[in-house]
Amino acid sequence: MDRTQAHRRWLRLIGPLTAFAASISLACVTPVWADQLEQHNELVNQFVSQMHADPLVADCAAHGNFVASTSTAFDHVEFPPSSFDSSHSSVTPWNDSFDEGKQRVKVDTIVTVEGLGVSQNGANGPFQLKFRCGYVGQQMLAFSWNDPVPPAKPRASHSASKKGKGKHAVTGNGSSRKNAKKSNSGTKKKH
Repeated sequence: MDRTQAHRRWLRLIGPLTAFAASISLACVTPVWADQLEQHNELVNQFVSQMHADPLVADCAAHGNFVASTSTAFDHVEFPPSSFDSSHSSVTPWNDSFDEGKQRVKVDTIVTVEGLGVSQNGANGPFQLKFRCGYVGQQMLAFSWNDPVPPAKPRASHSASKKGKGKHAVTGNGSSRKNAKKSNSGTKKKH
């Protein structure tokens, strides 16, 4: 009994402390997220009001700017006024999957927009970037772009390299189950 009561007292002490620590960590993350959302909304408003962009094209461009800025290749993306004309952007009705890869989500609108990626070191000239966004209504559900930096290849798991070290490792030139089948197949009883 004493051991159970001590355990319960311990949990009563740790529970509130854990909840407090979690709330502090969320409080630190929320302002960063709010700043990013505010920057996104300001950029969308700038594209719509100053460059007369379609709101969905402006949203796609703002998201593309954010994603490209997280790349190791680019500092930011510039969208000249020509990025929002019909030869460099489009809003296409769609009623299918966004793509055949990981983003097979069904969307009703595909938005494309082009921009100029400015490299971090400034040595390379601007790189032509194409952003593609999938929407259902006003909500973006999918995004892709022509990132010049190839994605990192996933590391091979260690379990794949440990062949034959599990409970059911096969040793010799066949398993005992296969040998048992062979020996039983020749000894059928005749009726």
